[in-house]
Order: sequence, then C-alpha cells, then structure tokens
Amino acid sequence: MRQYIYFGVGSLAYFLWFYFGVGLRPEHIGLYVALVGLYGAHPETRRFVLAFGAFIVYWMIYDSMRVLPNYEVNPVHIAEPYALEKALFGVAGPQQARITLNEYFAQNTHAVLDVLSAFFYLSWVPVPLAFAFWLFQKDKPLFIRFSYGFLFTNILGFAIYYLYPAAPPWYIEQHGFVVRHGTPGHAAGLLNFDAIFGIRLFASMYQKNANVFAAIPSLHSAYPVLCLLYGRRLGKWWLDAVFAVFVVGIWFAAVYTRHHYVIDVLAGAATAVGGYFLFEYLAAKTRLQGWLNALLQRI
Repeated sequence: MRQYIYFGVGSLAYFLWFYFGVGLRPEHIGLYVALVGLYGAHPETRRFVLAFGAFIVYWMIYDSMRVLPNYEVNPVHIAEPYALEKALFGVAGPQQARITLNEYFAQNTHAVLDVLSAFFYLSWVPVPLAFAFWLFQKDKPLFIRFSYGFLFTNILGFAIYYLYPAAPPWYIEQHGFVVRHGTPGHAAGLLNFDAIFGIRLFASMYQKNANVFAAIPSLHSAYPVLCLLYGRRLGKWWLDAVFAVFVVGIWFAAVYTRHHYVIDVLAGAATAVGGYFLFEYLAAKTRLQGWLNALLQRI
C-alpha cells in the first residue's frame, strides 16, 4: 500500500510540475511511460531504473531550469568574460590587433576539424552514459559513486549559472554586447558540420536550448574530466587514454565551435575536480554513504 501511495503522489507531482511549471511536452510523457513500464516489467528492469535515477534527476533538473532563467536572477555578463579571455588567451589578428581564439577559428576553419569537433561535441553526454552502463556491469559500487558524483557536479555547475550568467562567444557575433533576454540558442561553428552533410542536426538541436547564458562553467568540458577522475580508479591504462582523448577533443571543440572561451573550459574542469572531491568528502563524512550503500543493495 505504501508503494502505491508513493507511486500516486510521485506521478501527480511529476505531471503537475511539468504541466503547470515547465510546460508538458511529448518527451515528458514518453519518459514517464518508459520508467513506469520498466519499473513494473521485471525485477531486473526495476533495478535498472533505480540505478540510473541520478541521470533521470539530472535531466529533470536541467529541463526545469527554463522555469526561472538565470538572467532573471543575476545580471548577464558579456563584455567581462570576453575581455578576460582576450587578455589571457588572445592571439594576434589582422593588423596585429588582439583577438580571441574563437575569433581566430571563425576565420580559419577546416572540414576535418568541423567533423571531429561535431563528433566530440555530440559525445558529451553519451560517453558518460556509456561509461555508467559499463560500470553498472563491472563495478556497481564505483557506478553508484560516479552516477551521483555526476549529478552533484551538475548541480554545482547549475548553481554557478545562476550566480554568474555569462554569454558564449557566438552571442557577441550575433548580438554584440547588448543583453537580449529570451535569445534562442545558436549552433555557431557546429553549423559547418550541418553544411558539409546537408542536414540540420545541430541547427535543430540548439534551437531548443533554453539556457543560452550558461557559458561559465562549461559542463561540456567538465564531463570528460569527471570520467577521467573516476575511470582512473579502475587502473586501466587504455581507459585513461580514451578519456584523455575525450578531454582534449571536447575542450578543443568547445573553443573551435565558438561555444566557449578557454576560461569557460578551465572553469568547467575546475567544477568537475571540485565536484568530485567535495562529493567524495561528503560521501565519506556524512550519512550520504549509508544512503548510497542502501541503494547499492537494491540494484
């Protein structure tokens, strides 16, 4: 009876939130049907739903951020990140004027780099998910720590978005230094990939982005670092090498495609490292460890 009550209350809260708050979309209904179906189908699929709960919560929090845009909480920073980037990592441009690496790459593209950057940028969530699936089969205790370390790092990054809303490099190309609330997302340098293959993959994807002023920190850059940190615990050199390539590829793609400055990338790396150590400290020093152990017994 208690489980039925929890199920009913949880379902009601889910639909009320997404209907009246976020705006109910087909993917919300699809996710609900999939989760309920998997949870009730078999004990193995039920364990799967419980195990990947951290990633489900991550997606729900990210999607819910559109309810209160960060530019309604704090002022948007456009000129400051641009000036800092140019001062720290600028290069000589036309007439020896100092320009950012993003501005340099905007004028110096190559089809191979366009394709590679698109590949790496598409992998930012699939690779952590694939790593989680692999850990789920090989090392469940580490899987639990990675999953909730991933969630914790994202929450830390989301909090920084609200504390310091910042525009990405492409925003200055499109709108200058004027704050335009409600600006839709833009694929920027990733449009080169669309043009090469005659598709609208990234154009369509970024039109749905509801979090334009979220350049600092770059969570694209944080995820591969988090994979590397947890992957090193397994002591497999080849896995370290794969994740090292993943780090370099995404970091380069973030700057090359003009979605992030170098300072955004470094802030993302710092968020991953800080999130990792803070989560591990809390897991060791608080009741969080007991909760994680209890969850481990259920999956």
